[in-house]
Amino acid sequence: MQRIPFAALAVLAIAICASTALAQPQMSSYYTAEVHKIIYPSPAVAHAELQHSIATAARQHKNILIDFGGNWCGDCKVLDYYFHQYPNAALLAHNFILVDINIGQYNANLDLARKYGIPIHKGVPALAVLNSHGRLLYSQTGGQFENMSRVSPDSVTAFLDMWKPSR
Repeated sequence: MQRIPFAALAVLAIAICASTALAQPQMSSYYTAEVHKIIYPSPAVAHAELQHSIATAARQHKNILIDFGGNWCGDCKVLDYYFHQYPNAALLAHNFILVDINIGQYNANLDLARKYGIPIHKGVPALAVLNSHGRLLYSQTGGQFENMSRVSPDSVTAFLDMWKPSR
């Protein structure tokens, strides 16, 4: 039987450990990706996206959930994170068409905020719910979601359950 020198075994062990560490997802890269995630598209597409969503919702018998916010907004990122976690992701997919409306630096799509009764000056994110025909069912008037760091994911689930279409 051939003997392998100790130094060669040590190098092999280090190489295996290093390759394993590189294969593991790094929490810091995940965090960085979430921090820099683009949630809200260009403010210029809001009207067209909303009209397309109303047509889609009518065909699919879903409600429309309008999320007013900005990519600079930390609370908007928390809400988006909650939207994409269990059980909220399934509730959204089965019951809603989500439309993210970019308000810029409180200077874009203010006409849509007014149309749906959203007092943007109270903070974002701010939500409105429309039925499948585009009629307003709910408008967040008190800034309920603008401080998402103090809102539990269960509150988002309860909100989605309350406003999903009855079938």
